[in-house]
Amino acid sequence: TMVQVSLHCLCFLTLYLATGYSQERKFSGPLEPMTFSIFEGQEASQVIFQFKASPPAVNFKLTGETDGIFQIQPDGLLYHNKALDRETRAVHKLQVSALDAQGTVVEGPVPITIEVKDINDNRPTFLQKKYEGSVRQNSRPGKPFMYVNATDLDDPATPNGQLIYEIVIQLPKINNIMYFQVNNKTGAISLTLDGSRALDPSKNSNYNLVVSVKDMGGQNENSFSDSTSVDIVVKENIWKKPEPVEIFENSTDPHPIKITQVQWNEPGARYILVDKEKLPRFPFSIDQEGVIYVTQPLDREEKDSYVFYAVAKDEAGQPLSYPLEIRVKVKDVNDNPPTCPSAVTVFEVQENENIGSNIGTFIAHDKDEENTANSVLVYRIVDQVPALPKEGLFLVQTYSGVFQLAEQSLKKQDTPQYNLTVEVADKDFKTLCHVQIHVIDINDQIPIFEKSDYGNLTVAEDTVVGSTILTIQATDGDEPFTGSSKILYRITQGDSDGRLGVDTDPQTNAGYVIIKKPLDFETAAIHNIVFQGENPEPLVSGVNYNSSSCATFKLIVTDVNEVPEFSQRVYQAKVSEDVAVGTKVGNVTARDPENLDISYSLGDNRRGWLKINPVTGEISTVAPLDREAESVYRVQVVATEVGGSSLSSTAYFHLTLLDVNDNPPRLAKDDPGLFLCHPLQATGTVIFEATDDDQQSFRGPRFDFSLGSDMLQNTWEVSSINGTHAKLRTKHTDFEERVYNIPIRINDRGQPPLEGIVSLPVTFCKCVEGSCFRAAGRQSGMPTVGMAVGILLTTFLVIGIILAVVFIRIKKNEGKANVESAQASEAQPLKN
Repeated sequence: TMVQVSLHCLCFLTLYLATGYSQERKFSGPLEPMTFSIFEGQEASQVIFQFKASPPAVNFKLTGETDGIFQIQPDGLLYHNKALDRETRAVHKLQVSALDAQGTVVEGPVPITIEVKDINDNRPTFLQKKYEGSVRQNSRPGKPFMYVNATDLDDPATPNGQLIYEIVIQLPKINNIMYFQVNNKTGAISLTLDGSRALDPSKNSNYNLVVSVKDMGGQNENSFSDSTSVDIVVKENIWKKPEPVEIFENSTDPHPIKITQVQWNEPGARYILVDKEKLPRFPFSIDQEGVIYVTQPLDREEKDSYVFYAVAKDEAGQPLSYPLEIRVKVKDVNDNPPTCPSAVTVFEVQENENIGSNIGTFIAHDKDEENTANSVLVYRIVDQVPALPKEGLFLVQTYSGVFQLAEQSLKKQDTPQYNLTVEVADKDFKTLCHVQIHVIDINDQIPIFEKSDYGNLTVAEDTVVGSTILTIQATDGDEPFTGSSKILYRITQGDSDGRLGVDTDPQTNAGYVIIKKPLDFETAAIHNIVFQGENPEPLVSGVNYNSSSCATFKLIVTDVNEVPEFSQRVYQAKVSEDVAVGTKVGNVTARDPENLDISYSLGDNRRGWLKINPVTGEISTVAPLDREAESVYRVQVVATEVGGSSLSSTAYFHLTLLDVNDNPPRLAKDDPGLFLCHPLQATGTVIFEATDDDQQSFRGPRFDFSLGSDMLQNTWEVSSINGTHAKLRTKHTDFEERVYNIPIRINDRGQPPLEGIVSLPVTFCKCVEGSCFRAAGRQSGMPTVGMAVGILLTTFLVIGIILAVVFIRIKKNEGKANVESAQASEAQPLKN
């Protein structure tokens, strides 16, 4: 009836609104396998589908997992008579058959699958209302020590069943710092970094946490939640650094030897040692009880201490906590004899030395530990060679090794050298060392010059620096090749500027007078030089240098014409590039050592911008300047003597040109290669760049952009992107396939501002893979195919005619040659 049809339509609409089927969804159709998705909890009597069957089918039958919920009417209307529950059954497998009037199956059965879609109708629940756990102080942060678990009957593949854990309360909470954290997905509880550092059972041994769990991923205000209580006991950490270990070196006990032990808080840990020093030989090991051994004898002199680390790991190889530092000190035993500082130790003593004077300090070495009885050394002289004039001339202090003169002053001419044997002993070992004592001459003779006056010496002022100009000689009566007889020459008068120096020949004591600085006739033409001869060693008391150790000579410097001298090597100036012609831009000065007049001129003035006053050295402009052509203009300045030898010298003048705004802006590229794909589907945009030949400020260029013609306002629009780039946009899409040259006005905002109008070419063309494509067309003047064939045939015809003419010519010449040959043969007998 019409009422039933209306009811069915209303049911279909209800199903559409409840299940979210799209408007394209069919609500009726032939009998065929189908799958339907229905949210659980929907009201009863919801229509699912109406199957249509062809005669003779007059009825439908429903079988399978109906659970008394799903029914089908004789007209094929499939519906459910009460709400579905996904947690009871998530998928219903049904079969639908079409029957005739006698109840015989004429179609089907076909499978029908009903998928029950989940709604959030179950709250999460913790498996326990109260959890208990324990943790060791200083445990590794982030490593779980217990878990809390909750379940939710909703579909875990949807947000309804996605659970999020959170700690909402920690008691006690000290300084508002969380010591514990929970993994929001797994429920694993671990220490935070603060907790790992701060937990101390002596202060707080018990903590209580309130942990909540929410479904819907915790992101929905309508999500369900539950909470549980967690009691945590903090236990003392027995994973502690052991006390430093001391081991005597060179142990003869059987190895390995236990030296200390570490222990993790729980059984089952795996222990390893880590050598942070990367030693080539690591003499320690650890067993799985945490016992640490030394595996071989140690040598304190090789290495006196070791620092390494013990690490405890879990079954997965992950560290259970921070490593423990193990320190081992190697204790010394007296296993090294004293060693001499060298094969022979040499001391010197002056022949007039007083009794008791220190000659030197003899220091032997012992590799055993310092400041212990093993390294205390005792010194004793056991032999003196020669024993002249008597034995016991020297003594050595027992513990310090200081040698002293014991009996009397020595004489070099009697005995120049003594050889001593010194016994050095520690508490178990003795070593013999050798000492030589050289008796050295005292400086009781002064240097004496072979002559007191070396006369006059004339030298030109341009003599090369380093030249030797005079040799002087003094002698010394002390022992040769000692500090007492070596002579050092010093100029005491006549050379206040230090232009001369004297080098001594170490073999002969000759003094070579050399020029150290250039001589200058204009400063001083005559030098009255006084030399002093001295020894490096001080003279003995009562002996002094006198006039015999001095000598003189007169140095006469002759004049040489020298080049003019500029006051500086490079002159620099700055000027604006737009200064008027004739503006003074700089000044150079030079002087002639001979006080001759100087004339100035310019060299390398390749642009002809500058001139110089030949008398005053004033430099000025003679042509307009252009910074864009050359920002720093460099010229040579030449100073030439007026008269004399006309010698000259050169300096340089650098003129830096300061920029003015005298160049209008232009396009950065002459052909920016801008194109738009034809035909335009929407308004198009191209981007171009401007530049300016003038110097830019530190902020960079700043240009204003506008159209160069008001007639283009309805077709194009230009706008600035930044100081250098702008975009040109079309206002419509009606363009031909060709090149458009758009006038663009660019203003540089300078002082004063300059602007220029540039022609910006924009090509409209067909595009292939995003690039502009232009088909190759026939060039003007290029022949067509017909013309090309005609030209080719004509060429062949001309070649053929030429070949024919050549062939006929050859035949004709051959015939003529044969006739002449026959005539000649006939005439030959007549000549005979």
